[in-house]
Amino acid sequence: MEAIMASPWFTWVILPALIFVARICDVSIGTMRLIFVSKGNKTIAPVLGFFEVIIWLLAIGQIMQHLDNIMCYIAYGGGFAAGNYIGIYLEERMKIGTVMLRVFPKNDTTLLAENLRDKGFGVTTVDIMGKGGKNQMIFSVIDRKRITEVLNMVQHHNPNAFYTIEDIRAVREGYRTNQGKHQSSKIFIPFGRRKGK
Repeated sequence: MEAIMASPWFTWVILPALIFVARICDVSIGTMRLIFVSKGNKTIAPVLGFFEVIIWLLAIGQIMQHLDNIMCYIAYGGGFAAGNYIGIYLEERMKIGTVMLRVFPKNDTTLLAENLRDKGFGVTTVDIMGKGGKNQMIFSVIDRKRITEVLNMVQHHNPNAFYTIEDIRAVREGYRTNQGKHQSSKIFIPFGRRKGK
């Protein structure tokens, strides 16, 4: 084993590859941890933080033992860059959380609002005045996993409509949907207080 670890092949290829993979893992986990922290998740974030630090310690330990190996530095930096990308990609694929959709239409929104409500989405309309005259802006709070479904409906009824999508940390005292079924939202808001308390 010692002979293998002392070989040039291990020093210049295998070790940097291990560091690269370790950095991808710990940075990906770290990126997802920060996303969960921003969403106020107190369960998953600490667990991810534990594994993130353990993997980081293993990687940095190898760097400190091979300070004269330039390939380790390159692998460390490359793994950091790749880990950020992969972490964001994984979070997007998981589609965790809730978002607010605002639609600024170019056409009448009556049918769009009705169809969204028929699909179980909570919809609020607000009168607006734009360049094209009076119209109604649509607000809706939806699960991220249903964004594509909603945007397809928007595109069908209001092609080229301008819209914005924003992450929401918490939802309370309303309802949102899960596959077309209404759910009352009683989610705790860390920085808010209920009246009378």
